[in-house]
Amino acid sequence: MIKRYTREKMGYIWSEKNKYQKWLDVEIAVCKAWNKLGKIPDEALKEIIEKTHIDDKTVERINELDKVYNHDVLAFVTAIAEQVGENGRYIHLGLTSSDVIDTALALVMRESIDLLIESVDELLEILKEKAFQYKDTVMMGRTHGVHAEPMVFGLKFALWYEEFKRNKKRLENAKEAVSVGTISGAVGTYSNIPPQLEEITLKELNLKPEPVANQVIQRDRHAEFMTAMAITASSLEKIAVEIRHLQRTEVLEAQEPFKKGQRGSSAMPHKKNPITCERITGLARVIRANAIPAMENIALWHERDISHSSVERVIMPDSAIALDYILHLTKNVLKDLVVYPENMKKNMDKSKG
Repeated sequence: MIKRYTREKMGYIWSEKNKYQKWLDVEIAVCKAWNKLGKIPDEALKEIIEKTHIDDKTVERINELDKVYNHDVLAFVTAIAEQVGENGRYIHLGLTSSDVIDTALALVMRESIDLLIESVDELLEILKEKAFQYKDTVMMGRTHGVHAEPMVFGLKFALWYEEFKRNKKRLENAKEAVSVGTISGAVGTYSNIPPQLEEITLKELNLKPEPVANQVIQRDRHAEFMTAMAITASSLEKIAVEIRHLQRTEVLEAQEPFKKGQRGSSAMPHKKNPITCERITGLARVIRANAIPAMENIALWHERDISHSSVERVIMPDSAIALDYILHLTKNVLKDLVVYPENMKKNMDKSKG
């Protein structure tokens, strides 16, 4: 995602640096498991834990090696092993690349969902507050865009509040779905490693084992994450579209906040355009569109192909970062929403409401 729409915390979660940190977390957890199983000596484990790290120089080294190997996991393992020396031979012992990539991706997805849920909780508080604030503010209800019967403005916020309770549940369900790992070898048969290694490793990482795996964690789990974000984004768009309609000159019952010094148009300085709500609408389209390739990733060849990898490198960070951003925008719009009760009354009078 471009910097313009990237907030710091979510941007870091999906950064290259954090990805490699999660890879290292998995590798160290595996080394600890091998140690418990008697395959890695205590001194070797101690050295691996103390000396391995991810910083900007490490990321540079991994990228440098990747240009040679054209294999990012091999580049990562080589760079980390260099930090340890002779005991570096224990890093990645018995593993296949997907053991590390998929298990680490679960950690990243879980981390990003936690941040999204935190933001949804904040939005729920705002919606609840506004529902009570406007419980006696009478306006005309509209169906098909046409005046129907009077209602109160607070009802809109109460409706959105209930919808975002459901969105929170969707994100919680997605977190449950993606919080699994696999340390099971090339085709999921534990041919080079004992199942106990997976059990000990995943317990260390607070992940559940994939009950049945091949080389990868099955992508229906990732699709659930992407669709949960898509639905949440659509609900944010719903709020944004409502405000855009209410802000039209001929309606003007509510309006997104306008900062001091902000300009609406280079040619028409009198205009106050709903640009924030329009941005929410636009980015919701991106997040929704990204759910389609996530579902297409479910059907991989046999025990695994790599067609999903390039897709996920784009759609997952883009959707999570964009959703985090438009949640932030929506909270700001609603907190300082400008409401015109007098215009609501005038508009009702047009239908003798």
